[in-house]
Amino acid sequence: MAHDTFSRFIGGSPGQVILRLIFLSFVVGIILSALNLDPMSLVDMVIRFFNRLWNMGFDAILSLGRYFLLGAVIVIPLWLIGRVLSLGKR
Repeated sequence: MAHDTFSRFIGGSPGQVILRLIFLSFVVGIILSALNLDPMSLVDMVIRFFNRLWNMGFDAILSLGRYFLLGAVIVIPLWLIGRVLSLGKR
């Protein structure tokens, strides 16, 4: 029972999940390489983002709201489509 719950939580058997994550890591790595991004530049971008937020003060709250809405325009419809499609599989 516990193994079934764990497998359901991670999205399949541990072996399959590890293989899927390895494959996706290679695909994302290729895409990031094509965009001339490396891990340290991504970390730098995140650090600069939070430094800008800190320096902006209360304007940061408005920027966070804007970033949230910008992301939600993409994420919410994709999530909704995924849920609707998963209903058809049941």
